[in-house]
Amino acid sequence: MKTLICKGDLMNLGYKEHTASSIIKQAKTIMVYNKNIPFYNNRRLGLVPREVVESLIGVKLDME
Repeated sequence: MKTLICKGDLMNLGYKEHTASSIIKQAKTIMVYNKNIPFYNNRRLGLVPREVVESLIGVKLDME
């Protein structure tokens, strides 16, 4: 089971490119400001924890 998600994974689940990018950007903001992890304050980083994305969209993801 993958613990990190990128824009491509969200697009494979059916999200449009802009929506997937927006979700990743929001997840990075949560990681930097709410969880105090400055590592995610990098514009080239595209992987975010799965749990954060699941909390944003409100759906448990099955990435098998």
